[in-house]
Amino acid sequence: MGRSRNKTVITVVSKVTDRNVICPAALVMIYGTDLGRRYSLEKPEMVIGRSAKCDIQIDQESVSRMHAKILVDSVEPLVKDLGSTNGTLVNDLPIHETRLRNQDYLKIGRTIFKFLSGNNVENLYHDEIYRLTTVDGLTQVYNKRYFMETLDREMSRCQRYGRDLSLVLFDIDHFKQINDTFGHLTGDYVLKELAGLVKANIRREDFLARYGGEEFAIVLPEIDKARALVAAEKIRVLVGEHAFVCNDERIPVAVSLGVAAFDPQMASLEEFLRLVDKNLYEAKSQGRNRVVG
Repeated sequence: MGRSRNKTVITVVSKVTDRNVICPAALVMIYGTDLGRRYSLEKPEMVIGRSAKCDIQIDQESVSRMHAKILVDSVEPLVKDLGSTNGTLVNDLPIHETRLRNQDYLKIGRTIFKFLSGNNVENLYHDEIYRLTTVDGLTQVYNKRYFMETLDREMSRCQRYGRDLSLVLFDIDHFKQINDTFGHLTGDYVLKELAGLVKANIRREDFLARYGGEEFAIVLPEIDKARALVAAEKIRVLVGEHAFVCNDERIPVAVSLGVAAFDPQMASLEEFLRLVDKNLYEAKSQGRNRVVG
C-alpha cells in the first residue's frame, strides 16, 4: 500500500509532462558571494537581477536591476537577456536568448552559475559541490586549498624518493590598474584567459592553481630549478605575446614570476612557499615582467 501511494504521488508531481520537464532543474552558483547555493527552477518564469523583486537577486554593480529571464518551458529552459548593461553570457558567449543545456555556464555580471538538468539533479549537485572544493569557479583551474594539499603530497614524495620538485608563483603586473581602467568584468576575463593559456602550455603532470586574487602557482614534479626557470620564462613570453581582447579592446598583460626548487632540508611547506614568494617579490622589485629564482 505505502509503495503504491508513493508511485501515485510521483505521477501527480510529474503531471507537467505537457512541458516535458522531468524534474526541477537548478542553477548552482560556482563563482560569487553565495558559492555553492542552489536555485531550483520550479516556477515557469524566473528573473535574475539586482532588484529585490527578482527571483534570484545578485547585489552587484555589474548586474542590472532586471538582468535576465529564464523560461522553464522544457527540459532545456530558455534564458533571455533583458537589455542588461553588461550582457548575459552562456559558456562565455554573449546571448540575446538561448536554450540552457545540462552543465552549461551562465554568467550574470561577475557571478557564474552552472545549470543542472535531468533526473539526477541531486547527484549532479553533490558532485558539483565536491568539485567546488578543488576547482576555482572563475578560472576553472585548481583552487588554493587543493593546491596546498597537492604541494604537501609532492614534497613528501620528493623526500621519500629523492626526486626533483620545483614551484613557480606568478601574478599579473598592475592588475588593479586593469580593473580600474577596463572594469572588473574585463579583469575577470583576463584571469580566466590567462589561466586557460597557461594550462594549455604546461605538461599534463604539472599542477596549475589559482593561489589567490591575481596570483597563480604551478607545481612542477620531476623538474629541477634550471628547467623550472626555463618553463617560467616560456610562460612570461607567452603571456606577453598573447592578445587579450575584451569588448574589442586589447588589454596589455604581463606577469612576474618567482621560482624555487624544493630542498629536502626545508622544515615545512610554509618555508618552501616563503622562498618562492620572496623570489616573486624580487621580480616585482626589479621592475616586473621578469623571472627570478
